Amino acid sequence: MMGLPCVVRAATPSNRVVIGAIGVGNKGSWDLREFLGRRDVQVRAVCDVDARARNAAKAFVDAHYGDTSCMATADFRDIITREDIDAVLVATPDHWHSIPVIEAARMGKHVFCQKPLSYSVAEGRAMVEAVRRHGVVFQHGTQRRGMRVYTFACGLARNGYLGKLKRIYAAAPAGQGRGDPTHEPVPEWLDYDRWLGPSPFVPYTRNRTHRFSWYFITDYSVGFISGNDVHMTDIAQWGHGNELTGPVEVSGVGDFPPDPVFDTAAHWKVDYTFADGVVLTLADGPVEVRFEGSEGWVRVLNDSLIEAEPESLLDVHFHQTPSVPITADFIECIRTRRKTVAPVEVAHRATTIGLIGDIAMRLRQTLKWDPQAERFVGNDAANRMLSRAMREPWSVS
Repeated sequence: MMGLPCVVRAATPSNRVVIGAIGVGNKGSWDLREFLGRRDVQVRAVCDVDARARNAAKAFVDAHYGDTSCMATADFRDIITREDIDAVLVATPDHWHSIPVIEAARMGKHVFCQKPLSYSVAEGRAMVEAVRRHGVVFQHGTQRRGMRVYTFACGLARNGYLGKLKRIYAAAPAGQGRGDPTHEPVPEWLDYDRWLGPSPFVPYTRNRTHRFSWYFITDYSVGFISGNDVHMTDIAQWGHGNELTGPVEVSGVGDFPPDPVFDTAAHWKVDYTFADGVVLTLADGPVEVRFEGSEGWVRVLNDSLIEAEPESLLDVHFHQTPSVPITADFIECIRTRRKTVAPVEVAHRATTIGLIGDIAMRLRQTLKWDPQAERFVGNDAANRMLSRAMREPWSVS
């Protein structure tokens, strides 16, 4: 896609950060409400290819401010080219993350992007380079970074209270495997061609675009091993103190259901070995992160319960940055120009773990990974899966 000139926006005279929301469906509507709840933020534009979601979001924003000034559009470019927009929320399906993020960065807009960062390693790297090149603030939508239980558990692991770190276990809910392949007319409220965007053209079925169904279709995502487990890999990397690199070996097994629509792994168990010998096991199951060291362990269950052995670890006091919602962190970082709690390189590394795990499962091989080069060692078949072709006219170049 042709690049646009970069014009970095500063804070507005009113001292509010002006935001445009790209993707205002299920998750996007949650983030939109969080931003609307802040007095130092103003939402002036919403974008969605689903007219029902778009119109509902505009009505909600207008009602909040008591006017009708919120712009509603089906084309994200209408938002990123506006001079009065300081930042964008990107909460589209995974296959539509890279293009608006890169183009927004080129226009000097700060970016809050929902997880996972990308649906291929190559796209993720292109997003990192665009954010760096244009000097914008970036926040990944991994909200567990703002929860005290995870901040504390990671602090124990990072600061040596567990002894030498040995193993990490991380889990999130399983995928799905039941889709309806029936072709239907495209609903009048949906711009289906724009929804498909860079993905291959296929006839419309409601499972392709309905809420979370697209997570389980390879054209749009690699499934919950990335779309959901990225929360856990992000916390695992944080606690490991390994946020800016990655494993050196990956192997695993996955259950890919024989379904005519859903073709991503419904269940998985993947092992990642890091250069320091730490092994991360990523699986589906109840939400959990567990750090095991030579002198103890700590785990967080279902975002709320924290346990440790010995129990005295729970009474440890150490300096830690107060936990704040990641939306609040994003706005503060726009003002101060410091890095967010989940900046773009960290987001890319956490997302990459799920992506290369999916490749290892599909090839049923143990793969050597070079985290610096971001290539598999001596495996052309695996390296071809690190990027995906885009349907014209879309590209990230």
